[in-house]
Amino acid sequence: MTRAGPDPMGGSPTGRRPAREAAEGINRIEGYLLCQAERGRARAEAEAFAARLPWLTTGQREEVIRIYTDDRMALTRRVLQGVVDRCAELREEYTARYLQLRRRVLAQAVLVLLMSLALSCGTLLIARHP
Repeated sequence: MTRAGPDPMGGSPTGRRPAREAAEGINRIEGYLLCQAERGRARAEAEAFAARLPWLTTGQREEVIRIYTDDRMALTRRVLQGVVDRCAELREEYTARYLQLRRRVLAQAVLVLLMSLALSCGTLLIARHP
């Protein structure tokens, strides 16, 4: 029977490094806590809204609070998805720009190296033939 233990290269049995797994776990916890805080704010706003409608019955009040909270959470999801999408677009744009700049710098470095080599060869040829 084989035992799935830690990878001798520092990875875990799932193939990920423990630090990466920990960071992902922390990110999930942070996301959960942020979501719960947003849900709490949405519910507080829903309750404040329902309080301005004193003619509602208890059942109606709870339904207004539930619908308001659900709508607010849906809006939050849409806004966050828009931010995520824009971040992905910007990452693609910056990655493409970075690669373009890297190629340009590499081409210029090669050009400088070739010019230096040509200048050195020319100097050597002139020095050998007086």
